[in-house]
This record gives sequence, structure tokens and C-alpha cells, in this order.
Amino acid sequence: MTLKQLEAFYWAATCLNFTVAAERVHVSVSSLSKRIAELEASLAVQLFDRSGRAAELTPHGEQLLPRVRELLHAASQLQQAAGRTVGLQGRCRLGCGELSGLTWLPKLVQKVAQLHPGLVLEPHADIGQELERRIEDGELDCVVIAGPSSRSTLALEPVAQVRFVWVASDALIARAGTDLPQKLMREQLLIALPVGSGTTRTLDDWLVRHGLGVQRRLSCNSWGAVVGMVAEGLGFTYMPQGWAEALQARGVLRILTRGGAMAPLQYTVQWRRDDSRPLIAEMREIIKSVIDFPAPRCLT
Repeated sequence: MTLKQLEAFYWAATCLNFTVAAERVHVSVSSLSKRIAELEASLAVQLFDRSGRAAELTPHGEQLLPRVRELLHAASQLQQAAGRTVGLQGRCRLGCGELSGLTWLPKLVQKVAQLHPGLVLEPHADIGQELERRIEDGELDCVVIAGPSSRSTLALEPVAQVRFVWVASDALIARAGTDLPQKLMREQLLIALPVGSGTTRTLDDWLVRHGLGVQRRLSCNSWGAVVGMVAEGLGFTYMPQGWAEALQARGVLRILTRGGAMAPLQYTVQWRRDDSRPLIAEMREIIKSVIDFPAPRCLT
């Protein structure tokens, strides 16, 4: 029995499939299967039922899983204690939204490289709903998204708040004859990130407080594209206050000060509850030390 065999079993048991598990331990699927088979042979029990389309844990596998989790946690703590002078090793797959990628992510990459030169950081950008699915399936180590988790398998820690404001171009305001967001919501096109994005939570809260619904909406999964379309007068949107102030200073968009403020949006770092690796705790601390949402450098 080896630590690599136990790792192969653990990730195969807790990830979406063997392919995802193999990526987590940086081996081929065949190598992963070989390690699991070797572990089964050393224990003289079958850990996975492979008779169906997907391998499933046997009763022996179910019983072994929590004990293996404890062993791997202890091993990870030993490795961290022994390697504190050189930092964490391996890979960390971090999920975040485009807003994070355009603001604080470069600082995070720089700080991780300084503190843990042996740790390879792999950022993945997507909307919050998809990031939650990917971390639950074992494809990511931790994610930073807006709002609380919708999945009981994930733990979270609040790390930042962002205030959003309504914006529109002067051309759209002149055409609509109003700069009141409530009237624009009834008559003009709202251009925003797709439903499932964490930022839609602050929109939903504002709509409920004002008793409104979205009449016309164009969903786009890119903040850059949203800003571009709004700047051309195709519709209006809401965005982080720092972005809006920078764009207003350049005469691109105007902040709509009437109509009631939008509630601040809480950002959280999330991880799987069963993942007790020191990597997760260290990444949470680093994220908290760098997270901020100023206007991107390209807008200032």
C-alpha cells in the first residue's frame, strides 16, 4: 500500500469520473486504474464495482473512504510542515469570474509565485453556477464567486464586498428621455451577464425591492462585451462602482444616481467540505490578502 495508491482511490471516489480524478493526480487514466487495482490487491478487497457504465464504490470502498481521507490529510500536514522553507508544491486549480480575472487575479498569481515557487496556479474563468458544479465534481480546488453557495457539499468564507451601480450612455439616456433605472427597465434593453452568474443576485435583489421584472434582456458572458454594447447605446447595465467611475471620467458612460442603490454583493472563496488539504487554507489566506475590485488598468 502506498500514498499514491491511496490518493488515486480517494480522488476516483470523490470526483465526477476517473478522467477527472486522473487529472487531479497528474497521471493517465490507465495509470490511475492500475494504482487502484494494486491497492485492491494489497487489501484483498474490491473497492469499485466496474460492471456498469461508471465505476461505483463497493461497500468495502464506502467504509474505506473516510479513513483514507484522514490518512491523506495527515500526510498533507506532514508534507507542509517538512516543506515550509520551500512552500507548497504541485498544482492549484482556481476558479473565478471574469470580473476577478480583470482585477485582483494578477496580484494573486504574483504573490503565489513569491510565496510558493513550486506551486503551479491554474486559473479557470467562468460564471458562478458553472464554477460551483466544477468544484463539486472535483475539477477545481477552490473558487471565488459572488454570493453564498447553493450546494451543501461546499464550504465558504466571505472575502470581499463589491458595490454595483447603474450605467448607460448619454445617447441612450437622450433617446429614452430618462436616466431613471426603473423606467429604463420597463422600456430599454438590459445587457448583463447570464442568469447563473453571481452578479445576477444583486440585480434580483434590486428588482424585488422595486417590484419590477426584466422586460427585455440580452445576456452575454463577457464583461468587456457588455461594456462595449452599452457604450454604443444598445442598452443599459449595472457594473462595479470602480469601473463605472473610470468609464464616466473618460466620458464613455454615465452613472445613474437616481433610482435607489443596489445592495453590495458579497464575494466568497468556496471549497469542498471534505477537502482538508493545507493547500486550501493557504490559498484562502492569500486570496484575502490581495482581493480587490478596482477599475481594470485598461480603463484607467
